[in-house]
Amino acid sequence: MKPMAHLGVGIGWRPEIADAVERLPGLDWVEVVAENICPGHLPEALLRLRERGTRVVPHGVSLGLGGADRPDPAKLAALGERAVALGAPLVTEHIAFVRTSSPVLEAGHLLPVPRTRDALDVLCENVRIAQDALPVPLALENIAALFSWPGEELTEGQFLTELVERTGVRLLIDVANLHTNRVNRGEDPAAVLDAIPLEALAYVHVAGGVERGDVWHDTHAHPVPPVVLDLLAALRSRVDPPGVLLERDDDFPPEAELAGELAAIRAVVTAGPAGQVRTETAPEAAEGPQSVREAADGPESAPEPAEGPGGRVAPEPARTRVALGQAALLSALVAGTPVPEGFDRGRIRVQARALAAKRADVVARLAPELPGILGGRDPYREAFLAYAKGRPMTAGYRRDALDFAEHLLIRDLPADPAARRRLTAWWRERAGVRPPRRVVRWARALAGRAA
Repeated sequence: MKPMAHLGVGIGWRPEIADAVERLPGLDWVEVVAENICPGHLPEALLRLRERGTRVVPHGVSLGLGGADRPDPAKLAALGERAVALGAPLVTEHIAFVRTSSPVLEAGHLLPVPRTRDALDVLCENVRIAQDALPVPLALENIAALFSWPGEELTEGQFLTELVERTGVRLLIDVANLHTNRVNRGEDPAAVLDAIPLEALAYVHVAGGVERGDVWHDTHAHPVPPVVLDLLAALRSRVDPPGVLLERDDDFPPEAELAGELAAIRAVVTAGPAGQVRTETAPEAAEGPQSVREAADGPESAPEPAEGPGGRVAPEPARTRVALGQAALLSALVAGTPVPEGFDRGRIRVQARALAAKRADVVARLAPELPGILGGRDPYREAFLAYAKGRPMTAGYRRDALDFAEHLLIRDLPADPAARRRLTAWWRERAGVRPPRRVVRWARALAGRAA
């Protein structure tokens, strides 16, 4: 595997800190959440960064390559379009599942895959499908987890190593997630770093979190703690990382604090000797799919990865077994069904509460009018969490916001007539044309009554 192009030190670009990011000294690159941008309407702040030579990498969160289903061609095409629009040297995603198709459920969050042979076979085939569809190289991130799967057959290091050997995929190592899994699952970060093929390293994530009780929450809303910087230093002692990126998604600090965190990261990256794996200097960002791929891997074609055990195609019985396990778990997390045998029930309850809270928060960000209509943050959260308890998400957060509003209107809520009229108007403006389901007919009848 050829050395990865050098990226340097960067930060996750978010609209809330766009102005600050433009002013950060010595910033080499940024990463954007792929699903949050439109290729034909890139934010002006991102375009200005590109114009001055700052590299931009799209980071996907919705493919669910660890899921039992094969990747959605439309989602792959969308991710590829963003890579081309940004002139990106690669795209990144996660080793996770995010949904099930039978029953149709959305987690709204990254969930861990079991480290079993079945799950590895499924993941490898899904990765190869994604690689064939994408115009640039793909790197996959290890995720943070609150719980472990029962009956796992491989360690994290073994799982990641075999994934790389069988697919040739690159790795995005999140050292904050290594710390999370040390606290939550008792895993040794050093053992993971010692086991994985560091020549496959694309770049590194660094982020903050908080410990409550005996659970570490990977919030991306707190400063990077010293223990995570120590893990970055441990990785740096083994390899010269092609890039390191600070993630911050919420509760954004003042610009000076962001600059200070980047300086601390840069100090770790530049201090002391590293291992023998070295990186190449990246050429300028390319314009087309083929030249973008060459920017990361060089002009020669990469060797075809070995298929390894299980071959290119995962046996259908393996997919079925993975699907059944993931459906049972996700149903317990979002639909209140019994927790499958072997899982830590306390941890599953913590994860279920975290998923519901995130769902409420994301809907409030996408539809900020709803808390105002319902009388503030606390009444909104109370109403949303009551709605979510028996109604799992099936079609994403935007649909969830509309379904929540329908749910309230059907029940003649909110009680205040003026607020109900405002919610009716909000729903009417956004519902658009939909199949005439019974719930829609009810909501339209109520809308007419409230007008």
